[in-house]
Amino acid sequence: MKPRFSRIPVALAIVASASFFLAACGSDAEKGGPAAPPPPKVSVLTLASRPVTLSTELAGRTAPYVVAEVRPQVRGIVKERLFEEGARVKAGQTLYRIDSATYEADLESAKAGLAKAEANVATVRLKAQRFDELVGINAVSRQARDDATAALKQAEADIATAKASVKAAQINVDYTRVSAPISGQAGRSSVTPGALVTANQQAAMVTVQQLDPIYVDIQRASTELLALRRDFAAGRLKRAEGDKARVKLTLEDRTEYPLEGTLQFAETTVDPGTGNVTLRAVFPNPNHMLLPGMYVNAVLEEGVSEHAILAPQAAVMRDPKGNATALVLGDDGKVQQRQLKVERAVGDQWLVTDGLAAGDRLILDGLQKLRPGMTAEVAEPAAKVATVPPAPADASARQPATSK
Repeated sequence: MKPRFSRIPVALAIVASASFFLAACGSDAEKGGPAAPPPPKVSVLTLASRPVTLSTELAGRTAPYVVAEVRPQVRGIVKERLFEEGARVKAGQTLYRIDSATYEADLESAKAGLAKAEANVATVRLKAQRFDELVGINAVSRQARDDATAALKQAEADIATAKASVKAAQINVDYTRVSAPISGQAGRSSVTPGALVTANQQAAMVTVQQLDPIYVDIQRASTELLALRRDFAAGRLKRAEGDKARVKLTLEDRTEYPLEGTLQFAETTVDPGTGNVTLRAVFPNPNHMLLPGMYVNAVLEEGVSEHAILAPQAAVMRDPKGNATALVLGDDGKVQQRQLKVERAVGDQWLVTDGLAAGDRLILDGLQKLRPGMTAEVAEPAAKVATVPPAPADASARQPATSK
């Protein structure tokens, strides 16, 4: 049989441990409890307003500066093609030669008719002059004199008609040599030697296009043009320097076209199917890098925002409703949440039109750990952390942002 007093030392040990724990808790309580964690350190950017040239990227298509569809003016058989397809031709250069035998015969006939009329007018003129003298001595009647005068005028009219016939026949002979109406790049020939062509036929024999300079037709929504005009009227935007807006191009392979163009005009009619307005820009194209029909992206200069506020995209968040928000460190060291209205992307930053102002300290990092009302401190060195590369003066709106 085990003795009953064997559990007493264990019970005494438990009581002693509990007393030590309570004493320790009491000691911590007397010291005021565990120390509070220090405020989180954040990097901030002190915002400042500055002028920014705004631009937008729009889709466009290239179009030739001048187009000439070469068609025959006379009927005949093509005897010869005098140019190379795809080569550059000059205005007035002969491209085709049409069989001219029948037209040359018509020219010779017209010349013969002119010679006949000129020979006839000589005798009629002499007769009219004699009758003018004889009527003065009553040797001939006045009626005879009038008939001679009328015959002279008729003979002179016959000469004019014959000259016109010669000119018309010469024009037809000249038309048998089909010339380039403009200087430019010749395309593919639709006819070969031996083909029959007719005057003013529907199909062109060849198309000549002037490619330097070259047009770029840009499509823009009419609603965007209305908003742009309102911004100019309200003074939120100023027109850039110069009479015409500058335009830059990005090619299909995303490379930049090295030469800059200018905006020429905007259509006065909105396309009822798409709601777009066509803008036309002109670009120098000395090396014929741009060809008609190419798809390009045009970066169109819109105007200058004199007091723009730009915020780094990494510092702007979205709430569940899609609204843009940002955290700002107040003068009292408290974190504030701001509802923003962002208009567009400018490089790697947002153009903020409402919610932020010059002088605000925008929090750049640790956004997920911060809550409005928390106390935070600026990390050191503040100047190094707050430095953000400025957006270029000619910043393009690559992807407009929306905000409810």
